[in-house]
Order: sequence, then structure tokens, then C-alpha cells
Amino acid sequence: MKHKSENANFNEDILIVDDTPDNLRLLSAMLTKKGFEVRKALNGRSAIASAQADTPDLILLDIKMPEMEGYEVCQHLKADPKTRDIPVIFISALDDVMDKVRAFASGGIDYVTKPFQEAEVLARIENQLKIQRLQKKLLQQNEELARSNRELEQFAYVVSHDLQQPLQVITGFAKIMMLQYQNSLNETALDYLNRIFDSGGRMQRLIQDLLAYAQVGTPNQTFELIDCNLILEQVRENLQTAIAEKNVNLDYHFLPKVIGNEIQLIQLFQNLISNAIKFTNSEVSPKIKISATKLDCKWCFEIHDNGIGIDSQNFEQIFEAFHRTPSAKEFPGTGIGLATCKKIVENHQGEIWVESELNVGTTFYFTLALENQG
Repeated sequence: MKHKSENANFNEDILIVDDTPDNLRLLSAMLTKKGFEVRKALNGRSAIASAQADTPDLILLDIKMPEMEGYEVCQHLKADPKTRDIPVIFISALDDVMDKVRAFASGGIDYVTKPFQEAEVLARIENQLKIQRLQKKLLQQNEELARSNRELEQFAYVVSHDLQQPLQVITGFAKIMMLQYQNSLNETALDYLNRIFDSGGRMQRLIQDLLAYAQVGTPNQTFELIDCNLILEQVRENLQTAIAEKNVNLDYHFLPKVIGNEIQLIQLFQNLISNAIKFTNSEVSPKIKISATKLDCKWCFEIHDNGIGIDSQNFEQIFEAFHRTPSAKEFPGTGIGLATCKKIVENHQGEIWVESELNVGTTFYFTLALENQG
């Protein structure tokens, strides 16, 4: 594996392809003097073989060559996964506009006309190599970020899972003491026990939310044809206490079948519906309407409520883990629910977004795959 400097030409490898030996010598001397490693090929087939054997960082390619023109060489390189990302700069005596158009159409990234100026060639090469360095650096950073996210999710899962049992012991003993010793403890002691129990309950909810978030996207998940009407029936059963207490009007009729993971879709609908119930002024009965329409090759779901609404400046941040808007802080919660929704939808190759007006209501939109797409 080659180790390239991010700021210098040292070790950067350029393949020059030209059927004229004098041109090869001139370009080779010019680039070697600037610190590049240089390879040479007198025809297209040799160039392709050289690039496949050891991919260069950049190719300077002539057009007019016997047996195989530069256009065809470039097309071969771009058709091969191993060589398609190599930037190709055409360097040719042809200066007609259509020649240049054809060069770019075949996969070229730049074009230099002969006779060339040394400074121009070097500037164009350095520009393309700089782009290559930045792309490689960005790719490495993305890979590192993905790895870090995987490790963080695994850490959150393990820690949250291991915390549940000792926390249950703490809250369990606090509850026992409240029940068995309430007549012999003074108000201060009972208040402390109540605080322990309430804090334990909040921590339990946080742990459960963290586990749900960490489990989305883990390997070996089952995706199958799911009837969203059955999903909603399960969600209604799970939320029946909150629905009854707040006299919720939950309106939905026909909902489609989609390709998805049943557990995650229950989490998705339940989080969004429970939020619609929770974030409603106490003097108003929550009205929640759920519908779905075909949008391109997916189903677009809408969950509309008459709640407190969300300020437009917070539309993006609400999907971040632990982010809570100022108005939401008046209500209980962990700030993980919508982040989990976003992760679930993206795990189903969909998108989620929101429209809202303060003191009027909110509509969450998300897309899921049609039932005939596996």
C-alpha cells in the first residue's frame, strides 16, 4: 500500500501514456524534477495493464494513438472498478471543441492542448491530485466516523443493558421501604425515598430509550411485509392508558403494507404518537390523524396533531439525540425518541421531516418502501 503525503508530490505516482517517445521523455523529465514517481506507456493496452497492476494517482493520456485511441483507453479504465477512480487528464494536439467534449464524455477530468506550457500542466496535475487527497481524507474520516458510531452504539447497548438490573434493585428496595416503613418514617425520610424512586424511574426510561436507539441497525434484522394497520392496533394497545386519560381522538383508516422490521415500526409509530399525546396543552384533547399516500416509489406517512407546535428554527435539531427544545423541557422525556425515529426510518432507506406551527400543531412525515420492493 502506498503512503502519500497530503501536501507534497513525493511518492505520488503518475502514468504517462503517449505513442511519441519524445513526448514521454519531456513529460517524464518535467514531472520527475518536481518529485513525482513516473511511469510510461507507449500504447493503450500497456497503459491499461500498468494501471490494473498498480493503480497510479493520476494518468496523462494522449488521444491519437495506434490500435486504441485515448478515448477507448479511458472508457476501459472507467469501466473497471479497480481503476475507475483514477483521474485522467487528456493531453492532445486536438483542440476542436467536439474532441474535448468527447474526452470528457469518456471519463476525462481535464484537458490540456499541445503544445503545452509546463506551468499549466503542473498546475492542472496538482489541482487534480489535491482533489484526490481531499477525497481520500474525507473517505477515511467517514470510515472512522462510522466505526466510532458503531463502537459508541455497542458501548451504549452494553452499558445500558448492564445498568438495568442494579437500578431495578435500587428502585425495588426504595419501593419496599416506602410500603413497609411508611408509618415509622418521618416526612423527610419518605420524601427522600420518593425522590429515589422517581429518579430511578426516569433513569430506567433513559436506559430503555438508549437500548432502543442502540439496537436500531444491528445485524441480522428481519425485514418483511408488514401491515401498518396491525402496527397501529398494537400501538393503541400499548398506549391505551394515555389515550384514555387524555381522551385522545386517534384517526386513521386504510394504511398500506410496507417492507420493514415489525419491532422498529412499532417503536416508530409509538414514539411519534406518544409525543403527539404528550405535547398537547392540558386543556385540549389531543387530535391525531394518520394517513399515507404514494410518493414516487415509496409510501409517505403523515402523523398530524393539534399540539403545542415546534419553532421552525428547531426542525433539524429535534432529531438529534438528547436535544430538547425550550418548550419541550416543560414535559417529561429523555430527548432520544425522535433521534430513534430518524434512525429507524433511515434504517428502512427512508426519510423523515417535520412541518409545524407554534400553538397550532405539528405534522411528521416519513417514507417507507412499497410492499413490492424487497
